[in-house]
Amino acid sequence: MTPPVKKADSHGRCPPAIDTTVPHSARIWNYWLGGKDNYPVDREAGDQYVKVYPGIVDIARSGRHFLARAVRHLAGEAGIGQFLDCGTGLPTVDNTHEVAQRTAPAAHIVYVDNDPLVLTHAHALLTSTPQGATDYIEADLHAPGEVLRLASEKLDLTRPVALMLMGVLGHIDRYEEALSIVRTLVAGLPSGSHLVLYDDTDSDTAHNQAQQEYDDTGAVPYRLRRPEQITAYFDGLDVLEPGIVPCERWRPEPSPFDAPATSTLCGVARKP
Repeated sequence: MTPPVKKADSHGRCPPAIDTTVPHSARIWNYWLGGKDNYPVDREAGDQYVKVYPGIVDIARSGRHFLARAVRHLAGEAGIGQFLDCGTGLPTVDNTHEVAQRTAPAAHIVYVDNDPLVLTHAHALLTSTPQGATDYIEADLHAPGEVLRLASEKLDLTRPVALMLMGVLGHIDRYEEALSIVRTLVAGLPSGSHLVLYDDTDSDTAHNQAQQEYDDTGAVPYRLRRPEQITAYFDGLDVLEPGIVPCERWRPEPSPFDAPATSTLCGVARKP
């Protein structure tokens, strides 16, 4: 794959150069999901991860399927018309705006990321139905107040919003900060908003080993959390049925095949 051409923004600035010599989590995730936005270093790291922990591919796919089911529910039955997707990652299949606008064409989706690679590909995300809108803002999840400020320029934060944190909180090194980020973002949204979240747990030894080997490559590390730490992200919210469960068990759709069991936890919860 040839590195994408860097395009200047409205101020004439170009995004930082993309390093193709170090594995990148968004590109590896893209590789596991069958995408093409990855480089040999990512495929090598992804294959090595799979050798130690084959279940990571099931985690990637089950997380993507959970996203689709959760967004369909929120845009449909729950009547949520605004989505704030933090930690966008690379576009693949069934991105948040595509799923939401198939159910509710007037839905407004705002993607948030501060990754130069994602920024380069942001134009692929900025598609929308004529009735709705899709926007992208460059912001750092470490600064949740700034995320809310920028989001308020695109969304009506007096009306319910679906806050999506899909497999991103492990990029926050300290758990206390990750928990504070979730609480700050939720506090900035009105009653009736929903938190949609999934993340990987540290409950599988092989997964822990694979993640440590990946972290040792010099790539940005990802912190696997204890199950009770992930559950705590939902404190103070009304968790929808079936509760906080592995991704493949959240309102699964009829299928002749049983989804592989994973070590992830996910949930959807409403702010009272």
